[in-house]
Amino acid sequence: MPTITKKPVAKKNKEIVSGSEDQNRYFYGVGRRKTAIAQVRLYPKHKTITVNGKDYHDYFPTKRAQLTIEAPFKKMKTESFGGEVKLVGGGVSAQAEAVRHGISRALLAFNPEFKRRLKRAGYLTRDPRMVERKKYGLKKARRAPQWGKR
Repeated sequence: MPTITKKPVAKKNKEIVSGSEDQNRYFYGVGRRKTAIAQVRLYPKHKTITVNGKDYHDYFPTKRAQLTIEAPFKKMKTESFGGEVKLVGGGVSAQAEAVRHGISRALLAFNPEFKRRLKRAGYLTRDPRMVERKKYGLKKARRAPQWGKR
């Protein structure tokens, strides 16, 4: 009888070490908000955060989005991280919040003791609110056509 071998399953938000060099070491986290998905790799001792190949100041020109991304670092007082972010889908604010969620999860992989403060700040909770779908016979999700007596 043939033996069945199971593939090892990687756990979410686990520290990933590629190679033996300290430079290749990173912490991974996935963040989501609405339809935006952010895959975050945080490298210790890096200074810049790039989003889809651009500096995050260029990718997110508004100060509000930039502050959203920086919030987990300021909360945990860990400014010595840099990283790469791959973003797909969503609008500007949803993308910024997805990046914040991903950074928070990656920081949690770096140090599990951060969980209490990040959770209390609301950075680890995936915001479940989504756009309601449009229904047939209506103009939008709930907006009915104008009713006329005559």
